[in-house]
Amino acid sequence: MPTLPVPQAFAVALQHHQTGRWADAEALYHQILDVQPDHAEALHYLGVLAHQTGKPDLAMERIRRAIAIVPNYAAAHCNLGEAYRSVGRTDEAVASFRRALQLQPDLAEAHNNLGNVLREQGQLDAAVAACRRALELRPDYAEASNNLGSALMDLGQLDSAAAACRRALELQPHFPGACNNLGTILFRRGQFDAAVAAYQQALRLQPDFAEAYHNLGVALSSRGRTEEALAAYRRAFQLRPELPGLCNNMGIALAERGCFEEAIATYREAIRLDPRHAEAHSNLGIALARQGQLDEAVATYRRAIELRPDLAEAHNNLGNAFKDQGLLDEAIASSRRALDLQPGNAVIHSNLICTLHFLPGGERAVESEQKRWARKFDGPAKRFVLPLDCDRSPHRRLRVGYVSSDFRQHSVGYNVLPLFEQHDCEQFEVLCYSAAIRADAMTERFQALAGTWRDVGAISDGRLARMIHDDRIDILVDLGQHTAGNRLSVFAHRPAPVQVSFAGYPASAGLELIPFRISDRYLEAEATGSDGRVHSIDSFWCFDPAGAQVEINELPARENGWATFGCLNNFCKVNEPMLNLWASVLAEAKDSRLILLSFAGSHQQRTLEILRRKGIEGHRVEFVAPRARQAYLELYRRLDIVLDSFPYNGHTTSLEALWMGVPVVSLVGRTAVSRAGLSQLSNVGLPELAAFSESDFVSIATLLARDLVRLAELRNTLRSRMQASLLMDATHFTRSIEAAYRTMWRQWCATHSCPSP
Repeated sequence: MPTLPVPQAFAVALQHHQTGRWADAEALYHQILDVQPDHAEALHYLGVLAHQTGKPDLAMERIRRAIAIVPNYAAAHCNLGEAYRSVGRTDEAVASFRRALQLQPDLAEAHNNLGNVLREQGQLDAAVAACRRALELRPDYAEASNNLGSALMDLGQLDSAAAACRRALELQPHFPGACNNLGTILFRRGQFDAAVAAYQQALRLQPDFAEAYHNLGVALSSRGRTEEALAAYRRAFQLRPELPGLCNNMGIALAERGCFEEAIATYREAIRLDPRHAEAHSNLGIALARQGQLDEAVATYRRAIELRPDLAEAHNNLGNAFKDQGLLDEAIASSRRALDLQPGNAVIHSNLICTLHFLPGGERAVESEQKRWARKFDGPAKRFVLPLDCDRSPHRRLRVGYVSSDFRQHSVGYNVLPLFEQHDCEQFEVLCYSAAIRADAMTERFQALAGTWRDVGAISDGRLARMIHDDRIDILVDLGQHTAGNRLSVFAHRPAPVQVSFAGYPASAGLELIPFRISDRYLEAEATGSDGRVHSIDSFWCFDPAGAQVEINELPARENGWATFGCLNNFCKVNEPMLNLWASVLAEAKDSRLILLSFAGSHQQRTLEILRRKGIEGHRVEFVAPRARQAYLELYRRLDIVLDSFPYNGHTTSLEALWMGVPVVSLVGRTAVSRAGLSQLSNVGLPELAAFSESDFVSIATLLARDLVRLAELRNTLRSRMQASLLMDATHFTRSIEAAYRTMWRQWCATHSCPSP
């Protein structure tokens, strides 16, 4: 029993409670109830203590008992609402807060708490009104001002939201929750560095603030600071492993760093914590696909779509997995569904366009989708105005900006490296805008060769366009077209007077916003350049082995007793009509074998079934998994002849085959991507290996397979032929491109006179 009278004992207990001595407060509350079992206030505050110590059921039971004793106890109704809210019983919480306000209309805490739960229910206007009423009653109520900021943020009123959070911090400078909320508002406004600073301030005030660590990780990831982001995520996970979305975002950061096995484990943990987390399922699929587990990736994407049929990213990712399996019709259908869900998503639309290039007979669809992309993203962008003092001299030194996510070990990187190494720095100043997610040794080479290097992966298209404009670029070169990681939307702002595409793939992106492109005379099925916009050089490609040290071996056919054909292109280029054509070659070339590059999965069995229907038994076909470049080049030591893909020929892969002494037999079409083989074979002096019909393709391949003398001669001489050809003449390649740039600049100067100041 308390030694003090009950009123004094309750006052002491309340003081203990308010100063954080919760055990002492709880003991006194119980002693008071031993003496006076109907002491409503002691019951009420015991309930509050239970709520504060994570015992919501006990909290609700005790507060309801207090209300049974004193039904008009407004504060108890208010705190009962908070207990309901903590377990997601939002309707009962709203009822409790409204009952508290019926009893005491000027109870600011009840208005504030009502605002919070209304926000959780999505009743944002009502939430704002409730928080504003709390502030009318208590203008110095920092928590209400912070909650008002949260509701305004959800409404998209970011400026007003930021003002409310800043007001909360004026009232209570050491308010970590307000710092965290302000950081999120700043992040949504695109002020990423300011958001990072706000989250860091929240953590200085509350070092165990798990949500702030999580949000800091998101903000750091957006700035490309992946290592720091991972550290923040891991600290958040230590504090609150169940935090919604944490494992998913940590997995994204791990995947960006290339740690796919760890990312997979992290996504699986996210799904264990929340089996209905559709985004985690979708992201798990991405990591599985990067590890070559395509069937598992497809199943995971389908589960994400089952959970959230409107998740456009999952449909898009499913399309990518189908594409990697060679299921182009299914891939295109998934991409179109993603685009239906997000018609304004330029990335998804580019992905669809890129996939259509691999589809036999897809030329018209490519053209149609490129025009649709242009209508959506070219017209609406705000155009920049060139500086009045822009020097339009046709002969001056030009500032050339290159935009790419592929300044790395990538086919584009290998192709443009000779250009960077040979650029005439007296005539051209080179600036690079790199959107590469992960840098590698090749990135370092590019960075050393560039006059100015800017990492722009975390910068919005609008900000990047402004940066390019402010850098006073004369010629802006897109090295991606519609491939992954492209920044075509930047070009829609017209940040440079001359904009040109090159290197992503040998075809037009179909956009007026990039009027110029570089090609070569073999790639164009018809005469081009009548309007001066297509600039043909002698070879679209310039091969650089980039330090690869793989020696050429003797002809495998002489040791094996049969010819080994192969195609080490991306499996998305392998389609049923192509397999049927290859089957005709295998049928004509007795005992021959075929090696294909492919991750494991059901698509391999489908491939074998197609070939089997044409009489080719499974033992004649071998699949080899993708691998690092050195080991990949060594695969060519097993091949006698490469059978090129169609309608999308091999590009860098064919050059690598020739470098390794393996001739390529290519089928020529009318699209630029189906004429790469013709261009490369013509420039290495082997145009006779380019077939203009399917029957010629079979004939060329089978006759070559029987001519071991010629195959051996090609194996011994192809590397030296390449070295002596345009395919490896970096100086000629660079001077040709520079001449094209100069011609484009002169054309532009001739049609754009300098405005009067």
